[in-house]
Amino acid sequence: MDAPDVSQTERVLAAHRPDLAAGFAAAVPRARAAILARLWGALWREGIVARSRLSGAMPALFAPPLPCVTVDGVRFDDPGVLAGALGLPGGFRVELDNSVANLALAMAAPPVAGTGLAAAEQAVVDGHPLHPCCRTRLGMSTLEVLAYAPEHRPVVPLRLVEADPARWRTGGVPRPPRFPVHPWQLPRALATGLVSDTGVDVPARPLMSLRTLEPLAEWPGLHVKTAVEVQMTSAVRTLSAAAVHNGPLASDLVAGLARRTPGIHVLREVSSGTVLDAAGEPQRALGAVWRQAPPAGVTVVPLALLPHRPDLLTPGFFTRLVELMVPPLLGLLDLGVALEAHGQNTLVEIADGRPVRVHYRDLGGIHVHRGRLEQRAGVRMPPLIGALPTDDEDALRTKLLAAAFSTVLYSLVAALGDDGLWEVVAAVADRSVGPADKGAVFGDTWPVKATTAMRLAADPLSDRWCELPNPLR
Repeated sequence: MDAPDVSQTERVLAAHRPDLAAGFAAAVPRARAAILARLWGALWREGIVARSRLSGAMPALFAPPLPCVTVDGVRFDDPGVLAGALGLPGGFRVELDNSVANLALAMAAPPVAGTGLAAAEQAVVDGHPLHPCCRTRLGMSTLEVLAYAPEHRPVVPLRLVEADPARWRTGGVPRPPRFPVHPWQLPRALATGLVSDTGVDVPARPLMSLRTLEPLAEWPGLHVKTAVEVQMTSAVRTLSAAAVHNGPLASDLVAGLARRTPGIHVLREVSSGTVLDAAGEPQRALGAVWRQAPPAGVTVVPLALLPHRPDLLTPGFFTRLVELMVPPLLGLLDLGVALEAHGQNTLVEIADGRPVRVHYRDLGGIHVHRGRLEQRAGVRMPPLIGALPTDDEDALRTKLLAAAFSTVLYSLVAALGDDGLWEVVAAVADRSVGPADKGAVFGDTWPVKATTAMRLAADPLSDRWCELPNPLR
């Protein structure tokens, strides 16, 4: 499997992209320091090794890059070397080395030009803010990363393929058995014998998620999520049967509830489709989801961009964003829906330099609590499958708190460098939270996803959590 490290990337650039070689070499130390800081924070928070082996104090969440750390009295400046010294699996070191190489490659890319949502999303260079595998693209060569990754601003030719109508399962607004396949995935899709090539390309721009794109010549007003069998951070990015089934159903449910909690707009997954094999089983790598794009003609950026835009992110901007975002998220939680409102899934619409509306996308990671939904919202749960339904109220709260509070709000306060802003969050949360959830919102700790422990676990897709002190205390 392709997983180029720094030296392999250097050789490819020297042969094929010498214009990037000097910038890449200059960026490697910064990339190593950024990945090292993520790994160092995970070692402290997630119980991966005994803290007695780690020198110094626990770093703050979203701490700046670290040029070196000390473990067992030995200094390390390379996260992959550190992982090897700690006895972590060799495959994890491969991922860390690939993450460093791809992050340095992203840092070497020319500055973003242009306006619009795609340009804003492509300007997010760092990837996942806490995961040391934030830029892994296992399965892609260096040239493929340059051709397809959003931080390199390509136009990607999605290929339309056709399936036997008898083997096409579609949800939401019905779609004919024709769907887009990512060019990296195309030879693998055709090799299944379950689809045929139409020869028609649809140019599209990749968004923050490499496999979700903004089409330029088809499906106006929609974005499209494709299946790409590449491991990015902790998962291979295919489309499960649950994702295809749940998207339109969850969209209808959450969009309806959001109308009761003004301030957040749900970008609905209006259509989905997947191909069945001879046994009638949905194929994770053969399908697509069509999702509403934000309204045309407005300025919208992902929350993940804000820590890198001091021209936008001011204390006043933060206060207005909290007032817009926190009440509907806590209102939906009270009704039984926990949105996974992290920096990639959550967008802010801006007018005259001020937040005016929050948009939420990607219903695949939410939790829905049947009891709350029926008792507090008076709504029956649709036939959702997989991990979306839960009867566990702690799991429901954790889903929201770990994404919106421990990750998004924490990263914004850290970027502004003003802990006094937690008073703004506390005041808004206090008047917005339901009685059943107040203890969790204002408790001693908040959950944060243990991304490295998950990656090292036997089942890396099962959620794991660690705790950090609650700044609202």
